[in-house]
Amino acid sequence: MENRKYDIVLLGATGFTGSLVAEYFAQNVSFKKVKWALAGRNTEKLNAIKNKLMAINPECEQADILQCNSENLSSLENVTAQTKIIVTTVGPFAIHGEALVQACVNTGTNYCDITGEPEFVKAVLKQHDKVAKEKGIYIINCCGFDSIPADAGAYFTALQLPANETKTIKGFVSTNATFSGGTYASAIGATSTAGKDFSFFPSKNKDAKSESTRVKKRIKSSIYFDKDLKKWALPMPVIDPWMVMRTSAYRREVFGENFEYAQFLSMPNLPAAIGLVGTVGALMLGAQIKPVRDLLLQFRKSGEGPGQEERDKSYFKLMFIGESETKKVITKVSGGDPGYTETSKMLSETALTLLENLGKLPLKGGVLTPAGTLGSLLIEKLQSKGIKFEVAE
Repeated sequence: MENRKYDIVLLGATGFTGSLVAEYFAQNVSFKKVKWALAGRNTEKLNAIKNKLMAINPECEQADILQCNSENLSSLENVTAQTKIIVTTVGPFAIHGEALVQACVNTGTNYCDITGEPEFVKAVLKQHDKVAKEKGIYIINCCGFDSIPADAGAYFTALQLPANETKTIKGFVSTNATFSGGTYASAIGATSTAGKDFSFFPSKNKDAKSESTRVKKRIKSSIYFDKDLKKWALPMPVIDPWMVMRTSAYRREVFGENFEYAQFLSMPNLPAAIGLVGTVGALMLGAQIKPVRDLLLQFRKSGEGPGQEERDKSYFKLMFIGESETKKVITKVSGGDPGYTETSKMLSETALTLLENLGKLPLKGGVLTPAGTLGSLLIEKLQSKGIKFEVAE
């Protein structure tokens, strides 16, 4: 891998989120330190993106254009064989992602994505973890808003509690942000397969404890009023809790034994919480029926997304309540527009932090989580880029 032509290749720059990742690289990454390239199916569109990047930073003239197709394994292998890390925003990942992961495994290339699709991540873990470990490569899913704020935030919270005590952490999400067409399509796809072979609310990671030795759950996944935050808490059917539990298995020195995590949407009042339950329930039911699912997918087209002005007004905040036998702590992770501005930053900085630390990390490879792989290194990098990790109380 030392002799590869590129350090990082960005796949998907012609999409909405991918174009923001490319812009982030243009604004923040010098070609003197990191050699990066753009890859995708349509070279004409990629060259148009490159011209926009050159207007931001003339250095981007050095960015090569590589052609590949997400459905053509040999073309993907040709691209992945040239780089140390590939960064992808091409979703839905259940449709467009599997061949790329296979190409990375075949060519011994590190990989970062922004999926939040449970079935895809589970399939990648099952199929490729063993070989990725053997080859010493990192396959890191969920490097955007799914699931870095929760994953790194729970890690940061666990660090504030005594290392030798049993811990529970609850995360509470609030945001005013909207979504792109690609994210919407991924969400509908993930919702359509929810419950088939994946628990959204696992009490434990099987790697951490066997079924026979699990303790009774200490966090209830139901609507309740949280007295500490003075908000109604609605359980979130997202991949984040599973990712956090996986990280806890990789980093037991931080999380300890018998760790538990649950995640909730923070709501101002009970009617709002009940109303959202009805909406989500209808969406999940509709997504199971193909004609309804096809109709839902017409709501927002892939490639569309919120404009700069709307993104500038968007924010996210995750409050965490961490408890052990002798201590209770409240922490906060916060930032700007979560789905796009901050997701492009999180994905970019995950890849850049991985690049800086190849060969020096405690985990030597596998299908992993962002915080499980990079721990405090990632938190420190994100803090330096404006995402706040704070002890609130």
